[in-house]
Amino acid sequence: MSSNTTYADWIAVDWGTTHLRAWAMVGDTAKAEATSDDGMGTLERDAFEPALLRLIEPWLGQGTMPVVACGMVGARQGWLEAPYVAIPAKPCDLAPVQVPTHDARLNMMIIPGLKQTDPADVMRGEETQIAGFLGANKTFDGVLCLPGTHTKWVRISAEEVVSFQTCMTGELFQLLSEKSVLRHSIAPAGEDAGAFAQAVSDIISRPEKLAQRLFSLRAENVINGLEGTTARARLSGCLIGAELAATKPYWLGQDVAIAGSPVLIDAYSKALMTQGVEARTFDAAPLTRAGLARVHTTLTETA
Repeated sequence: MSSNTTYADWIAVDWGTTHLRAWAMVGDTAKAEATSDDGMGTLERDAFEPALLRLIEPWLGQGTMPVVACGMVGARQGWLEAPYVAIPAKPCDLAPVQVPTHDARLNMMIIPGLKQTDPADVMRGEETQIAGFLGANKTFDGVLCLPGTHTKWVRISAEEVVSFQTCMTGELFQLLSEKSVLRHSIAPAGEDAGAFAQAVSDIISRPEKLAQRLFSLRAENVINGLEGTTARARLSGCLIGAELAATKPYWLGQDVAIAGSPVLIDAYSKALMTQGVEARTFDAAPLTRAGLARVHTTLTETA
């Protein structure tokens, strides 16, 4: 490829705390993909532009290239802070923040996150996933669950985020299984569907018993030889059950969709099924790129 040509009409970027991912885009179609470990958490402010250029240089020509990014790159500790937009808001209509660059070939823009004042909550990156989800589900009126390290429960109506709630369930599971006294009793992998479902139901019924039920995993392992895979399933069930108890207004009687990785989709859909809720499921992998494409389309239509 000569220096005055390019693979792309524009470049989509998902820039998180630990990883940087970019796609060379022609319209809504990705022609190439590249990733690196240059996440926001590893970079000083003046290192963001060089990190991006290292990744996308082969896709740049001599002209100006639009780059639309989402994620922690827009956090206070990122390249440039993209201030949160208050809800209610339509994710596909969020106006990106322009980022000054040294390289004249870059027309760099960062999509802002969303904030909720009461109760206080924020999201950054998920708003773009939601935009991607709504691209294929424009008439959705219900609750979208985005399970992960910090799971989001998002109430959506008329393509607007109306309210949302964040639960640190994924991070708690990691800390408890890898850093707490429970690490001696929790297997690194494995499933026990029955133990998981029972733990979910038990904690939804008695959420105040959570702390006691957690330590019982250690005690049962020491005294009765509780299998590590069963302990892992119970830990997951207890934490997701506590989350469902806290988010009951979001899923009870609502049209619920879950978008995540296959493992998390399976866990959350099975947990909801113990409560008689059958959620529709979606693979989250393509949603961020689809959301970036929706925002880019909005930008070009209003330019």
